Amino acid sequence: MSAAGGPLLKVDALSVSIGGTRILRQVSLEVSCGEILGLVGASGAGKSLTALGVVRLLPPHAAMTGSVYLRGIDLAAMSEAQLQGVRGRDIGMVFQEPMTALDPLMRIGDQVAETVRLHGSARAAEAEAMARQALDSAGLRGAEGALERYPHELSGGQRQRVAIAMAIVLSPPLLIADEPTTALDAVTQAEVLSLLRGFARARRMAVILVSHDLAVISEVTDRIAVMHGGEIVEQLATADLLKARHPYTRALLAAATLGPKRAAAAPATVGIPVLEARGIVREYPRRRRSFKRRAPPLRAVDEVSLSVHSGETVGLVGESGSGKSSLLRTMLALDRPQAGEVRLLGEAFSSAAGTTLRRLRRSIQVVPQDPFGSFDPLWRVERLIAEPFFSLDAPPGETERRTRIAAALEQVGLAAADAERYPREFSGGQRQRIAIARALITNPAVIAFDEAVSGLDVLVRAQILELLAELAQRQGLAYLFVSHDLNVVRSIADRVYVMYRGRIVEQGPTATVFGSPQHAYTKSLIAATPQFDPTSPRPSVRC
Repeated sequence: MSAAGGPLLKVDALSVSIGGTRILRQVSLEVSCGEILGLVGASGAGKSLTALGVVRLLPPHAAMTGSVYLRGIDLAAMSEAQLQGVRGRDIGMVFQEPMTALDPLMRIGDQVAETVRLHGSARAAEAEAMARQALDSAGLRGAEGALERYPHELSGGQRQRVAIAMAIVLSPPLLIADEPTTALDAVTQAEVLSLLRGFARARRMAVILVSHDLAVISEVTDRIAVMHGGEIVEQLATADLLKARHPYTRALLAAATLGPKRAAAAPATVGIPVLEARGIVREYPRRRRSFKRRAPPLRAVDEVSLSVHSGETVGLVGESGSGKSSLLRTMLALDRPQAGEVRLLGEAFSSAAGTTLRRLRRSIQVVPQDPFGSFDPLWRVERLIAEPFFSLDAPPGETERRTRIAAALEQVGLAAADAERYPREFSGGQRQRIAIARALITNPAVIAFDEAVSGLDVLVRAQILELLAELAQRQGLAYLFVSHDLNVVRSIADRVYVMYRGRIVEQGPTATVFGSPQHAYTKSLIAATPQFDPTSPRPSVRC
């Protein structure tokens, strides 16, 4: 097909059923050489399953109908042995979480070279040279001992570059990237998107970019296919996205354009903060490089001071490795600082112990990035939400306990009857609401959010942010919102701190910091953040 000027890939009426339930319904799409097609939709829309259907990596017991033509050859008619020759050689795949896609026991050079060896008779030296070249192309050029390192020795962005190197080492004509930037900070995300765009243009590679983030999609794609309920409801050029007609596409657009925090009375920032860090230093030991000489410790947090007042939402932003997580763990009294102190409600928190620590912990809760990972899958929601009651000197009796759990669920937009269900029975957004209900159950003064909306699609993210704003206004809660997503922080925070290499390099009212940044690093973060602009020009190459 492509040789005659048609599409490189043509998916025709692809349907998938699992256990008798239809998941994908008559999905049809095309992508040509040098073109980037965005596949967008909310969680559960069928985006990832469509991508997996193209390469026939479907779950067990899945039944598939329809056709998938690559260069005119129907992949749906191939045997598994034939497909193994196509995957990697003709179709490269980049998954959302590279750590689960990489072998933790293999050096990264060997993992990239393995793709070469599996698809040809290349000698070890030739495969290694191709691996090195692919890693260079993916942005790991000059990384010290890059080929010899293991996945756990790399940052999240570096691991994603390794996954990209594995996908492009044989220069396949088609690259499928499934949510490749969701967990990455703005700077690293921009670099990865630039890589994908560069491969499409320079190598005439067709790219399918799966994402729930319309800002990302609008920056790099040529065309967009919108999925909802297992089917494609609208396809259009990215430049025409604002002209979309389908109600679901319009809803996605409305949720994607997060504006600045709505004008309101600014919370008072005088008096005793509910949560305060004073000159925090947090260090970690480094691995010894010789028997006689001990390496100096890694200073992840370097004399950082930060405060959160009652009724205030404070944002903490920075790229991966900036020290945000180390600072947060210290402020939650999970780690002890080497210097400085954390105070909660005016009392020493980081050095507290015994009954004092137990009492103070009631006043601070945390909502994690992945609530499902923090839930015991064998516990019902009722038990999950009641877990913080252990910090109380006198936990409520059975009747009061059930009443408070029901109230917490209803506060976050769920039903009291949901207490009897298990976490697996809920969507990602609903599980995040459960995590918020658990955080509210002890009536805390402050809640910390650790990348709490980064994995949510735009519709659910908008709902969660609206919920948090309502709770803060109604209950006078204070929030510490840790995130790499500047658009989210801009929409919810009253003040913001910018962290870089363990230090706070800029702070102030959110509107001031975002509207007139002073530090070069803050400027680079803002410049790297995807902005929803579907009308920007997109030079394209065709087969």
